[in-house]
Amino acid sequence: MNKFAAVTIATLMLMAVFVSAASAATSVNTVEVRSPVYSGNTITTALPVSFDYKEFAGFYYDIDNDVGSESIYIDGAHVANPRTIQENGLVYTTTIQNVGYEFEGWVANNKYPKMGFLAQEYVPVNGQPDVLSKLLLDTKDKHTMRVGQSLDLGEGYTLTPKQIDVDGKKVWLELSKDGTYLDDEVISVDGNTIDGSTWNYEEDDVGGEDDVIIMRAHVKEVFQGQVDSLAVIEGLWLISNEPLKIESDDKFGSLEVKTIGVNSLELKNKDTITLTKNKNIALAGDIKIKTADDNDVRFYFYKEITEPGTYKVRGTVADGSSSWDYASFAGFYYDLDSNIASEEMDVTITGTRSIQDGDLVYTTTMQNVRYEFDGWVANNRYPKMGFLAQEYVPVNGQPDVLSKLLLDSKDKYTMRVGQSLDLGEGYTLTPKQIDVDGKKVWLELSKDGTYLDDEVISVDGTTIDNSTWNYEEDDVGGEDDVIIMRAHVKEVFQGQVDSLAVIEGLWLISNEPLKIESDDKFDTLEVKTIGVNSLELKNKDTITLTKNKDVKVAGNMFFKVADSNTLRYYPYAEYTIGETGPSTPDEEVPPGEEVPPGEEKPPVTPPGEEKPPVTPPGEEKPPTETPDEKPKTPGFEAIFAVAGLLAVAYLVRRD
Repeated sequence: MNKFAAVTIATLMLMAVFVSAASAATSVNTVEVRSPVYSGNTITTALPVSFDYKEFAGFYYDIDNDVGSESIYIDGAHVANPRTIQENGLVYTTTIQNVGYEFEGWVANNKYPKMGFLAQEYVPVNGQPDVLSKLLLDTKDKHTMRVGQSLDLGEGYTLTPKQIDVDGKKVWLELSKDGTYLDDEVISVDGNTIDGSTWNYEEDDVGGEDDVIIMRAHVKEVFQGQVDSLAVIEGLWLISNEPLKIESDDKFGSLEVKTIGVNSLELKNKDTITLTKNKNIALAGDIKIKTADDNDVRFYFYKEITEPGTYKVRGTVADGSSSWDYASFAGFYYDLDSNIASEEMDVTITGTRSIQDGDLVYTTTMQNVRYEFDGWVANNRYPKMGFLAQEYVPVNGQPDVLSKLLLDSKDKYTMRVGQSLDLGEGYTLTPKQIDVDGKKVWLELSKDGTYLDDEVISVDGTTIDNSTWNYEEDDVGGEDDVIIMRAHVKEVFQGQVDSLAVIEGLWLISNEPLKIESDDKFDTLEVKTIGVNSLELKNKDTITLTKNKDVKVAGNMFFKVADSNTLRYYPYAEYTIGETGPSTPDEEVPPGEEVPPGEEKPPVTPPGEEKPPVTPPGEEKPPTETPDEKPKTPGFEAIFAVAGLLAVAYLVRRD
């Protein structure tokens, strides 16, 4: 290969690296898994509020074995009024279930106890419901390991093949935790059954229990080669040796342990629970109650997930033809405050597992919802619509032009002149100047560093709507006069040191909408009808609900089908929690609290996040973790690098 070809290939490879590095997956900030929605009339009737694992996706459920564990009900006899649940009125129960290991080869001991507890999964130690250990590993994956190579099992546990015998029939395994030796075992695979070639590692005094199997590891094969000695592990199961020990009268949030049964637990509320409107009420563990910002009593239970990762929000379980809406599928859009929903899906099963052409009907209808900032009176609502388990804003009320809602906030942001607020998707809002009388502010909106528009906003004697900047764009998905951003200026301040603008009320949508046309296809679904305020999609071809499969429907919607000869399935939406959303300026100072020159400016709390706790005087501040530095997205420097390489290639060729 000549020099020119080599340099050219290197250049193209470098360009490919830059392109791939610039891509990123779509993600969300939080995932909320909700129960059915209930009203004040419901909880005061003789038939109490009641739901279990089939209706609330936050509870543990095994679709393959069709077993679940947890349930909640409200006893109407203990409800004083629609907003007051008296002591012992809310009852939580959970029951041990026996489930199969992921590795099905263990025959002599092919099941183990499992139990949900406050929306988390546990293993009852030796079948005791009051000694609950975390399940760290349950897998049938195959791991081929060299002698001396350690396999990280989680929570500090490692498994290492130390030696393999010269005949290649036995392996000496060692288990450690946090680098400390725990135990070892020689496992033979010659003529043994699967259970015989499994190491069951036990410990004593695990939450007061002895002879507790902590780990199961099956050795499928060993290999003694001329170069490598290998052990093949297929079948691993591991629990924590530091369980949760539960006793009568123990309290978990608002709940207290009332009964420890042979295979169950029952908890009730110790004190009165008041369903105050517009509240997020912590119940116990990961379970909370959300109430509507409305005089009518309306609420649901939910589990909020914030840890990075990919999560499945499922609907209720079906065994044949079925229907789902916001009440039975938490992935569908629902506005609790306004009590409005958007999406529905009907499925007709033909035979045992087939959804014939046109028998899956998905509909979504546009709704008008209130802004988070309720000060906008003249224009206090905007259209919103769920589409394939994602939330959108129909541009100018058109259901076939759907824009992502980037920001809808009533939070307050105090900004210095020249300080930019990152609104998301490249948009930034900057107060450029404040007039000498402190009554007007000159705002500028940019996207990706490019100027878009500016406006002078007055707060002197004007209404909230008049002190709001409605920024519009044309040709947004073919629509003109589209309001992209609404920003309300609450106050301006002209101090001796700082000039400040207080923004309270922000709303922003993307100017790059999804344009939908008749016959457009979204995976298995095809657009059949575009109505005045709705869309209807149906499956174009037959969908087969094959057992033990995840069948994609459209977008981030799937069907999960049980590994069972009997049809059992549910819909779910898949969401990835990552680092997304708007960021705030790097400083914030309330009016009248200027920072003297030379002093450090306080940090700003990002939108939607709680402010960090204040350290009392005389106490040490808690240590903070420094996040890993994010890789920078290649920009113009990438172009210059590529140009430089091309120049080198040209010189090599000329020489």
